[in-house]
Amino acid sequence: MTSDVTNVTSPLACVSLSCAAIAALLLVAYLIRSPPLVRSTKIWLVCALGVFPIGAAMTGNIEGYETTKARSFCGSCHVMVPHASDSNNPDGHSLSSRHAKNKLFGDENCYTCHADYGMFGTITTKLGGMKHVWLYYTQYRNTSLAEAKKTIHLYEPYPNDNCMQCHSTKVDIWLSVPDHKAALAEVRSGQISCASGGCHGFAHPYTKTDAQLSQAAQTVHLDAGFAPVERDQAWALSDGGAP
Repeated sequence: MTSDVTNVTSPLACVSLSCAAIAALLLVAYLIRSPPLVRSTKIWLVCALGVFPIGAAMTGNIEGYETTKARSFCGSCHVMVPHASDSNNPDGHSLSSRHAKNKLFGDENCYTCHADYGMFGTITTKLGGMKHVWLYYTQYRNTSLAEAKKTIHLYEPYPNDNCMQCHSTKVDIWLSVPDHKAALAEVRSGQISCASGGCHGFAHPYTKTDAQLSQAAQTVHLDAGFAPVERDQAWALSDGGAP
């Protein structure tokens, strides 16, 4: 599957469209011919009203689900363009860009990082996505990007549990980093956010307002014994770079 938002050339999309077309043709043919309700006609109607519509619904839903996992879909709303653009940046060093360049995430890094990993994660994630769609069309459809940066935010802080699906915090390579080992309890409990100005930087730094970046510049510390870094250094830190 490609990263296009609408991909009618995929096998599932072709099957779904074919099933829908066959069902429509069978129904139109039945309405035009109006044959007597014999056994063959009943089979005809079962196919037209049951088999092919169910086939279209099943394959269409699977294809739709796979499509909504793509980064291009996530960035299809204009208020999400900065997030997707940052992630698409091949020269970027932000968390989103670095994960997008990782082959394990690819063009589905938005879904992979933001999905709910609970038992019913797929369902709760998609229900949350429908809430986003509702809010977009009822509140943010005509919102400018500048205003969106001030008003759109996560429902709750990004959980470290999502990061820990891949970065377990238990392997030697992770614990070999002094800052990781020193803050191990705080990271696991969520007291310190991995995606913060004082840790690995904001996942989407270029979507932050000047006020948020200024606050990060005042709170980011290179070391407990060092003074706060300047704003331009905070920009580098929040972008995943070195000061």
